Amino acid sequence: MSADLLHPAARAPGAAAAASAPPVPSAPPRARAGTLVALVLVLAASVAAATRIGTADVGWSDLGRVAGARLGLGTEPLPPLLDSLVWDLRLPRVLMAALVGAALAVCGTVLQAVTRNALADPYLLGVSSGAGAGAVAVVVLGAGAGAVGVTGGALAGALLAFAVLLLLLRRTGLDSVRVVLTGVVVGQLFTALTSLALMASADADTTRAVTHWLLGSMAPARWDAVVVCAVVTPLGLAAALLCANALDALAFGADTAASLGIGVRRTRMLLLVVTAVLTSVAVATVGAIGFVGLIVPHGVRFLAGPLHRTLLPLAALAGAVFLVWTDALARVAFAPREVPVGVITALIGVPLFLLVLRRRGEL
Repeated sequence: MSADLLHPAARAPGAAAAASAPPVPSAPPRARAGTLVALVLVLAASVAAATRIGTADVGWSDLGRVAGARLGLGTEPLPPLLDSLVWDLRLPRVLMAALVGAALAVCGTVLQAVTRNALADPYLLGVSSGAGAGAVAVVVLGAGAGAVGVTGGALAGALLAFAVLLLLLRRTGLDSVRVVLTGVVVGQLFTALTSLALMASADADTTRAVTHWLLGSMAPARWDAVVVCAVVTPLGLAAALLCANALDALAFGADTAASLGIGVRRTRMLLLVVTAVLTSVAVATVGAIGFVGLIVPHGVRFLAGPLHRTLLPLAALAGAVFLVWTDALARVAFAPREVPVGVITALIGVPLFLLVLRRRGEL
């Protein structure tokens, strides 16, 4: 699918076409600032509310007591079970959901502009398939041990997949069509390797565990992983924001961007590296969670317009809120059994994406 879904003017190549195209509607600055503040408040409220949700009851007063004790404001001793439940289990999980949701939404926003493809999402580059292969190598082939081994294997596999992508593109360049097609090929290659390893070496229990991981889950989230994501995600967002004007130009095509003085190849390479690192860290930590990076950018673009200096932070906040509540639903929908969060995001994302397409007149 072309970038016609992204910008009406993208149908006409060249700078002249961009100059003659009708202006793309965007929200006024005051409205954009108000939306940004509102989403920050919604995210803060969502994190607090989602921390209470689970099979065991945690009241607002309990949440306040734990927060006060951890901030050194409380004098009353806390029940160890309550402290562990809130601080060691639920809060890291909720914060991880927010950070991963933000990272995936930013990646989807960037890749949809860079590739001029409305169906682009963070897994376009084959990174998630590489992460799956790395995780399977650890779990099935015994290349590592424990959660750290799985995360490390997944991260190594994701980065290896991206390196293969760049290797295949070294002669053909970073043309958007070639990036998309090569990403699909790399993804299929590592998916095949994953399936081969499972068939050759895994028993039924291992296969079930790997499949559950591949569908995504926040259950393994711990503070060390949260800290890593809390460093990587804002840095990735900042790098994307520095390229906001270039992203606006790239959405109209490489020729238009070059005519405006954008170093197209250098900018594409930087943005592909940023999205690959963000996606690799997210997938290595919690598995592959689909539809966040696909549906959130479209929804935010529909409400706030296509200018990336506004779109990127709003998409990050909206993605964080979306995944926080999706993970909360995954925890309680079929309690005490937990549903992989990727299943819930797909069930919600498919009708939302169809609605976006319908509102745009593409369906």
